[in-house]
Amino acid sequence: MSDSKDERGRAVRQVRPFLEELEAKPFWANLREHKLTAQRCKACGKFFTFPPQGSCPHCLSSDYDWIAVSGKGKVYSFVTYHRAWHPAYQDKTPYNVSLIDLDEGPRLISNVVGCKHDEVKIGMPVEIVYDDREEYTLPQFRPVE
Repeated sequence: MSDSKDERGRAVRQVRPFLEELEAKPFWANLREHKLTAQRCKACGKFFTFPPQGSCPHCLSSDYDWIAVSGKGKVYSFVTYHRAWHPAYQDKTPYNVSLIDLDEGPRLISNVVGCKHDEVKIGMPVEIVYDDREEYTLPQFRPVE
């Protein structure tokens, strides 16, 4: 993990996802290969909500598959941060945190990139872009015309 400095020169550890959580490992491994996947219950056929979890939020079955999804969807909601919630984000403001409704049904927390923060709108069509980092890949979304 790389460290940066805050405005007072103190080392700031970078924030990273929970890559080692048992339920989330397939999600992160698939993203590394530029495949967006979601959990779908074998018992009731419904997609799980994000983040990845051990049992279906609809019927509580623990029997599921990882299904490839298109990576296309729409912005359901978003918030624009003008103040960093963590020192590692101090040079990234303003930035958005967006809820993306994927076309297949699941909702994912991510960011909309490739446009100004004030251009993000509810209902905006988006598609996935893969942000490859040293240890992991993040799913982000860009506007679709």
